[in-house]
Amino acid sequence: MEIKRNQKEAKQMGSTSPVVKYGIIGVGMMGREHLINLYHLQGHGVAVVAVADPHVPSQQLALDLAVSYNWSIQVFSGHKELLDSGLCDVVVVSTPNMTHYEILMDIINHPKPHHILVEKPLCTTVSHCKKVIEAARKRPAVLVHVGLEYRYMPPVAKLIDIVKGGKLGDVKMVAIREHRFPFLVKVNNWNRFNANSGGTLVEKCCHFFDLMRLFAGANPVRVMASGAIDVNHKDEVYDGKVPDIIDNAYVIVEFDNGCRGMLDLCMFAEGSKNEQEISVVGDIGKGEAFVPESVVRFSTRVAGRSGVQTIETSDDRIRYEGLHHGSSYLEHLNFLSAVRAKGVEAPAVDLHDGLISVAIGVAGQLSIEKGRFVTVEEVLNGHECNYSA
Repeated sequence: MEIKRNQKEAKQMGSTSPVVKYGIIGVGMMGREHLINLYHLQGHGVAVVAVADPHVPSQQLALDLAVSYNWSIQVFSGHKELLDSGLCDVVVVSTPNMTHYEILMDIINHPKPHHILVEKPLCTTVSHCKKVIEAARKRPAVLVHVGLEYRYMPPVAKLIDIVKGGKLGDVKMVAIREHRFPFLVKVNNWNRFNANSGGTLVEKCCHFFDLMRLFAGANPVRVMASGAIDVNHKDEVYDGKVPDIIDNAYVIVEFDNGCRGMLDLCMFAEGSKNEQEISVVGDIGKGEAFVPESVVRFSTRVAGRSGVQTIETSDDRIRYEGLHHGSSYLEHLNFLSAVRAKGVEAPAVDLHDGLISVAIGVAGQLSIEKGRFVTVEEVLNGHECNYSA
């Protein structure tokens, strides 16, 4: 009955397409965030019909949400059961990072094709990313979108438009600062260990390396990083082990067009007005984006300081702000468009984007470990971090 109601609503909204049925694999904090976003997209003809998670409390929280939305959903303890149910057209993978590889391979190789939105990072290792890409090439009917949704944050999207529109000239330097709170507590504290997350520069910072690539318009060549565990999680112990994830770092990325990117990460900096500050400098101008202030500033060298323009950004399409300032909503809206285009439209953030964002992160983690520049080529050719579980 609920699906019929959604179809009627979609028709009233001007959409005659059949309802796209979603399943969510992993309904912890981020999985439930996806569920809420999809609820706010139901006017576009979507419905969540199934979820899968081995963690019973997470199952119950997702079920409670679905009931509050008058959605009747099937609950499974494992992703294979969800896939075998045949209920879903699209699956969202929002499980712990270290499970992405196995789950993605099972989805891609399943007899019934399912389109996929996988949370970042694509996988925790470059080798697993490459295997997923190889498997996906054999199933061209399956669309895979990687959840690097920071691209869609209104101030970031506006700065991307300014850069791509040539208003700053040829980009020479990209500086991204993230000063924020420590990692949140996740189910079974999986995110406290490099072996599970891929390391902080993979788990968290793949977003920023992806943005650097967009702004630079080039391929990364080599990475130099310095980072440490200085404040967070040092007094925590899980199964006799102390967390090993870094909580601050500086990372320099060099690109093949001569552009350089720099990340300034601190995860014990709650006393900040903005969580992210992004600066892009070209040969004729400079632009900046601030989150969550949602402001963009830019000017040319000729106009100077007095010519700086300030733009307050927003996106009228957003119906739910959520945890990421509406970017997850816009991500789903864009991916739904690709799904409905039936292969004519590629996902905006594809598997190659996911691979390179992970590769830069792995190179940064290795650089800290080895105390030297690490080339992206050596990481892509198999040199990875040696984390113990």
